[in-house]
Amino acid sequence: MSKTLTQQRWIAERYAFNAGFVAKLGEPLISLLKPKAGERILDLGCGDGALTQKLLKFDVEVLGVDSSNDQIAAAKSKGLNAIVCDGHCLDFDNEFDAVMSNAALHWMSKDPDAVIRGIFNALKPGGRMVAEMGGKGNIDRILGALKTTLYEFGVDWREFYSWYFPDQEDYSERLAKAGFLIGKIELFPRPTELPGDIAKWLETFAEPFLSSVAETRRPDLLDAIKQVLRPFLFKNDRWIIDYMRLRVIAKKPY
Repeated sequence: MSKTLTQQRWIAERYAFNAGFVAKLGEPLISLLKPKAGERILDLGCGDGALTQKLLKFDVEVLGVDSSNDQIAAAKSKGLNAIVCDGHCLDFDNEFDAVMSNAALHWMSKDPDAVIRGIFNALKPGGRMVAEMGGKGNIDRILGALKTTLYEFGVDWREFYSWYFPDQEDYSERLAKAGFLIGKIELFPRPTELPGDIAKWLETFAEPFLSSVAETRRPDLLDAIKQVLRPFLFKNDRWIIDYMRLRVIAKKPY
């Protein structure tokens, strides 16, 4: 099956129902960002704007960008200023006092350096970047289950892999190459309890993998993945995802 037929879709209603926890877990980024009244802030990978909206109480001007038409429509329905934009192709020039990004940069895997350059160019001199993304080791158990199970279904998982989970050294080098001064970069575990069944997480975040088999076989595929994961991620009647997060604070020099 062609990969072009199985791209990850960001359906706002599905995302809000199955992954509303993502914005809540990203709230500490606002404290690290320290928004000041009158500043102009870019929220890169804003999704439906749930976290973007929280910035407005600081009396700042915020622009949300996301590659998903459906998510941007949801953000606009909240009254937010938001546009459809591929993070690899940011076209801003010294316009923002800060760039914030939560749980989005690991999806921009085609050319991470282009994303970082775009962020750097978007910032005014002295502007800051505060971001959190999946880091090395993120969802390792899930990836292992996908690889094993898809192989049994006759699918090469590598054709559908589209994440970028760097470690501190990798991302620090890329930031420095773009011209950033790094204030802090850390990799840390964040086991995260899901609001429901892990099948909903897989349908929301691993759509290309699931779409690699015929629709009639997907329930069997989901059941097989769950059986592999159950001994490791199902505890006290709850699914707990093995997240690893990379958090970055960096600055564009004057």
